[in-house]
Order: sequence, then structure tokens, then C-alpha cells
Amino acid sequence: MAAKDKHKAEHPAPKAEHSGQHTPKAQKTDHGTPKNAPGVPNPVEDTKGVTVKKAEDMPEWYSQVCVKARVADYSPIKGCMVIRPLGFALWQAIQDEFNRMLKEDGVENAYFPLFIPESFFQREAEHAEGFKPEVAWVQNKDDDAGKERFAIRPTSETIMYDSYGRWVRSWRDLPLRINQWANVVRWEVKDVKLFLRSREFLWQEGHCVYETAEACHEETMHYLERYRQIAEDLLAVPVFLGKKTAREKFAGAISTYSIESLMPDGKALQMGTSHDLSQGFAKAFNISFQGRDGEQRLPWQNSWGFSTRLIGALILAHGDDKGLVLPPRVAPNKVAVVPIIFEKEKEMIVAKAEEVGLMLNEFRPIVDTRDEYTSGWKFNEYELRGVPLRVEIGPRDIAKDQVVLVRRDTGAKEIVPFLKARDRVAELLEELHENLFQNAKRRIEASIVAVEDFAAFERAIESKKMVFASHCGEDDCEFVIKEKTAATARCIPFDEEKATPKKGATCVHCGEPAKYNAYFARAY
Repeated sequence: MAAKDKHKAEHPAPKAEHSGQHTPKAQKTDHGTPKNAPGVPNPVEDTKGVTVKKAEDMPEWYSQVCVKARVADYSPIKGCMVIRPLGFALWQAIQDEFNRMLKEDGVENAYFPLFIPESFFQREAEHAEGFKPEVAWVQNKDDDAGKERFAIRPTSETIMYDSYGRWVRSWRDLPLRINQWANVVRWEVKDVKLFLRSREFLWQEGHCVYETAEACHEETMHYLERYRQIAEDLLAVPVFLGKKTAREKFAGAISTYSIESLMPDGKALQMGTSHDLSQGFAKAFNISFQGRDGEQRLPWQNSWGFSTRLIGALILAHGDDKGLVLPPRVAPNKVAVVPIIFEKEKEMIVAKAEEVGLMLNEFRPIVDTRDEYTSGWKFNEYELRGVPLRVEIGPRDIAKDQVVLVRRDTGAKEIVPFLKARDRVAELLEELHENLFQNAKRRIEASIVAVEDFAAFERAIESKKMVFASHCGEDDCEFVIKEKTAATARCIPFDEEKATPKKGATCVHCGEPAKYNAYFARAY
């Protein structure tokens, strides 16, 4: 057999797409009958790959990827979802990185009750009204008549600030910086979109109290920058930062800032928000402190949060027709080692694969020495589950003291000397992260269209674009735009030059003088 043909035999190419059935290799029993022959119980569950293309039916593609890659599953509880171990490992990786940041920033983790007394919601009128449609209420049937109901938290400002009113006494107690990792419930959600929208989801919510408005604003912006770092530096998802319009801001805040991204289907995804709450909640919950001058003063507050929606963002942004493509820095297993097993050399090949695994231990490799599956089946499996790099090793590679590295993002193969494999794996993982980020960035930039009239606005939205346009700043006008196009204002850019309309510019919809420029898009 020619050397080229022998290498192909040792390194079979996976199927171009997951449109068929994964086929485990038939394994003989002691009596010579294949274990997975008809009528014989098969201990290995066959699974199908992704059967639709991302560009042709993204909602179905997304659902299949989440379920078949075993990231999440649907729940019998309407509007809820199940996060499977791979999905939760991604969430834990995000938690670990953000907890590291919080420790640097002097923020402490705590936990507050799931239930919030109804009277707490009534203390801050705008906040209560804003969350009214989303709150689920519980009341014990044995409670005395007239006792107030408890809300299942949609967010924790009110229950946390009741405690803050007791904890803050002096300027020496400030700043108070607390974060909690929790679940929240938004009951109005009926149809679950895994990770993107569900009745119950996981998130973090930070709540801080400050002596001055300046300190409050500075850190409100700081945590937004932390969110950018999580999105771009960890998840390789490009985002743009800006201020929400008055209509889109958080209920109870004076200003809301967000990180936004654009998914391949032309829908925007809000990936994190940071809110300047000013002194409204301090007044409502009797949070005050003795200032340095001895006078009683109201503090300034902010809150900020991101959720498991981040996992949906990375799936949508990076996944392809084969399944997940996990950014290396968040992938629980960055490498899959797949030995190309031939029966005569089996013991030698398995031993070498395990040696490779030990050498690459820092990348938390999967070393797949199972012999009930073909190597091609394994290739498909790890592509479906998004493992960033695959390491293949067969008899020919052992003879030449080399391994074959295969990138998940491009499928490119590279033969590397065994002793250089560790360093090259580290380099490729960084290259892979940067490639994912730059590809997504180019896609987003190509999908933003600047328009000056509403007809062009409507055409761009229908073409699944994000629109950059001037706006009058009026709530009613913004509402009508949403009614006509299903597009909402995502944010006003921080760049003053970009956010300021040209002299004489008018609103893209109503024609009144423009107050700012903003991004508009349909959104999840």
C-alpha cells in the first residue's frame, strides 16, 4: 500500500455532514454474534447528527444542536429547560472566569431568598410596574387570610435592598459590593428557546452601594467592560457597547447600558446589562448612611447581570452544519485524542494514545480508547460536541513519532512531531479562538446598514440586517417602529461622534429633529 493511501486508511475522513446515523462498529460476542445485530440488545445508544443546515433553518438547526450535542434538553414543565452536563460545564467555566474578576474588584458572593414579599415590590413603583407581567406569585393555602403573597424572584433588587437598609450605617460601610449566582423566573415566557428565553434561567446579579454618584457611575461602566471581556475574550463573541433608550432601560433605573451582539439570523442578542439606579431604591428601602460631615445621606446604587443566554450566543455565533464549535477558552475538554485502532497493533496504539493524553493533560483531553465505535464515528461525535482540537494517532504515526492535529473550526489537518505536539496544541487553540472571533466580527460588520429613510429601514430589517439610524428619542415613535417592523432600539453607541446626528438630521421614522443615532434590529 502506498504511503499516502496507508495514511488515509489510518485517518479516515468523517462524513461531510451529520445527516445519517452514527454506526457503531460491530463487536463480536464470545459466540461470534455481533453485539449490535438485530434482536441483540445494544448497550450503546445510536444518535443522529444534525439533519438541517444552519443557513436554511436556523431555529431547527439550533434546537437540534442543543439537544443532539447534549448541551440542553426540553422539560415537561412548560417554558422551562434542562441544562445537561456539557451545558452546565460551559456555565461553570463562565462562572469561574467571572468569579476571578469579581475577586479582583472586591465583590463578594452571597445568596438571598427565592421569595419576595409583595409589599417589597410596591415600594418602588416603576420597578413594580415594569415586572408586573413577569411575576409568578405563591401563597400557602394554610396562611391566614389577608397575608401577603410572595413573588418568585424575577430579579432581586427588592429583597436584597431590604437587607442593605439594615447593613449600611456609615460612609465606612461603603462601597458595599455583592453578587449572587441564582435562578430567576419570568412567568410570561411560554415557549422555550433553549438558553435564549425560558421561564426559569440561571444568572448572576451584582448589586452595589456607593457614597457618591461619580463612584457609582464609574463602576457601572466598569462592570459593563467586564461583560465585554467575558463575551469577547472568553467566548469569542464580538459585542458593541452602548446606552439603552429611555423606552428600553431597566424598570427603576435612570440609565441602562448593555453589550449587544448580532446573530447569524439577523437577530440581536442582549448579552449583559449594567444599570445606574441612582437613589430611587435607596429612598424606597430606607438605605441611608452618616456622611463624612456627620449628616445623613442617601447612597447611590447600581445593578448588573448576565445569564445562561451567553451559552446560546456562543452556539449561534460559532456553530456550523456539523454541530457545536466551542471556543477553546470555555471548552471543558479542549482536545479529543482518537487512536486509529487496528487489532494487531491495538495494545501499542492505545498505550500511545494514553501517553499523548498525559502529555496534553493541561488541556483536559478526552482519550477515547473505546473499541465499540469506529474512529470515523468518534470523529463525527467530537465534531458534533464542538471539541476544539482532535488528535489522531495510528500505527504509521507511531512509527514516525508524530501525531495528526485537526481543527474543529476549519477542519485543517496538521502533522506534528510527537515532542512538539504540546506546544503546537497550545498555539492552535489560541489561533482557533482568534479565528472564531474575527469571523464573527466580519459577519456582524457586514450586516450593519446605515439608512436615512424609513423605506430603507424596513427593507434592511426584512433582509435580516441591523440598522444604524437617527431617532427623535420619543417613546411613541419607538413603539410605532416596533409595531411596523418588529425591530427595537438596541443601544445608542458610546462614541460621541457616532451617536450624535449630523446637523439637520431628522428621525428615520417620524421626520422630527433627531436627538441621537442608534442601532435597531429584531431581537431574541
